[in-house]
Amino acid sequence: MSKQIIQTEQAPQAIGTYSQAVKVSGGETVYMSGQIGLDAATMQMVNGIDAQIQQVFLNLKAVAAASGGGLNNIVKLNIFLTDLDHFALVNEIMASYFEKPYPARAAIGVKALPRGALVEMDAVMVLPG
Repeated sequence: MSKQIIQTEQAPQAIGTYSQAVKVSGGETVYMSGQIGLDAATMQMVNGIDAQIQQVFLNLKAVAAASGGGLNNIVKLNIFLTDLDHFALVNEIMASYFEKPYPARAAIGVKALPRGALVEMDAVMVLPG
């Protein structure tokens, strides 16, 4: 197995002991670390749930691009929300970033997220072989 660390300045830098993404098995599968609503340029959290959801998708898109893919290469998306009442809003915004067929997905309610984030998402992406 080969392992390549993915790093891009277009998404927030890691704020802990993790990589933005790891590409494995000859570069076909990419495991993307959780993204929160940090603006990559300022490393500051954007304000409000709408803006945070948008920023998370932009951050995932940047990491996907740096890995050689795009959001539509994501096969599994995990969504962590501090308030599950925001689930419908996630669906609405997600529809503007993804095309059918949509990835498999889980939405999980959590008590808290890093830096006071309201939403975090991680993903598994498979690149065309």
